[in-house]
Amino acid sequence: MKQHVKLAGLAVLASVIAGQAMAQEKIKVGVIVSLSGAGAVLGQQARDGFNLAVKDLGGKMGGKDVEVIVVDDELKPDVAVTKVKALLERDKVDFVVGPIFSNILGAIHKPVIENKTFLISPNAGPSSFAGKECSPFFYVTSYQNDQIHQILGKVAQDRGYKKVYLMVPNYQAGKDSVAGFKTDFKGEIVEESYIPLGNLDFQAELSKIASMKPDAVFTFMPGGMGVNLVKQYKQAGLSDRIPFLSAFTVDESTLPAQQDAAVGMFGGSNWAPNLDTAANKKFVAEYEKAYNSVPATYAFQSYDAAMLINSAVVAVKGDLSDKAKVSAAMKKADFTSLRGGFKFSGNGYPIQDFYLTKVAKRADGKFQTEIVEKVFTNYADKYAKDCVAQ
Repeated sequence: MKQHVKLAGLAVLASVIAGQAMAQEKIKVGVIVSLSGAGAVLGQQARDGFNLAVKDLGGKMGGKDVEVIVVDDELKPDVAVTKVKALLERDKVDFVVGPIFSNILGAIHKPVIENKTFLISPNAGPSSFAGKECSPFFYVTSYQNDQIHQILGKVAQDRGYKKVYLMVPNYQAGKDSVAGFKTDFKGEIVEESYIPLGNLDFQAELSKIASMKPDAVFTFMPGGMGVNLVKQYKQAGLSDRIPFLSAFTVDESTLPAQQDAAVGMFGGSNWAPNLDTAANKKFVAEYEKAYNSVPATYAFQSYDAAMLINSAVVAVKGDLSDKAKVSAAMKKADFTSLRGGFKFSGNGYPIQDFYLTKVAKRADGKFQTEIVEKVFTNYADKYAKDCVAQ
């Protein structure tokens, strides 16, 4: 009898210890973004936005401590695969957040998903994973790539531009940008220039633009590519003659380098620092205080990625063992997005509003994009209808 009581007591003790161990387990998040090379500032904004959210959460999700492991994909697909496998196999992360660029996402998507680990993209949103290749382990807190570019195509069409020159990097996101622009623009495309990723000299293209005299230029040039293009466009005397419509080319990540050369240039976005929501005002003020820079979309979308993960962890009370329950909680997106209204399509990409923005110089001398008009309301991407895996 005493032996039975002793064994029962040990069983209870073991159960209590196991419960305490579970309660003490950390939520581990691997953040993989570009922190070196031409895209470094974009990755830094994403990292900082995520870390700010974790700080605002008190360093905990669902009552558990959060460990954030940040790695640099170096904007190299092979390096990204090696590093993401280390996050999965060595660090045993529960979630992977990243990357910035679509070619890197294309490289890491398969190993993360096949490991049945949740992958949340705070920026890259290629069409390739929005339709038939969607997954219940993949979520996007930004947009489907086409949509941002579609904003500029719609604006060009509405403003009566007849001839437009297109200039984009030669990789998946660049191709998506052209497809997005063409969705609503019905005029003439006088030229499609596909530029090697990382190119910093645009003199040949600018000479073509000057001779062709299109009604507008549409471009998508992220990071350092955008910095150089804007400066060279201004120096060539084109900014006062030919409207410059862009995506991810003039934003808070590039404006500190572009400065006055970018003022007045248009962009398309799902957000801007002056978006009038209480949560966004608080975020922008906190970010500027913490990092002494104006946040870009990369920062806010990463902030939302952290809040999305937290909402799921809270919903399952910190128990991540049942992947189906975690996925269901992720789909609900039960958090307050900095952009205001936010929910997921069946493919894990957002349904949200989109805006035309314009670069302005603030009274304090800093530069930011500001909302000019809303172009699309509660807009879901066109590939969602082909998603069946969710």
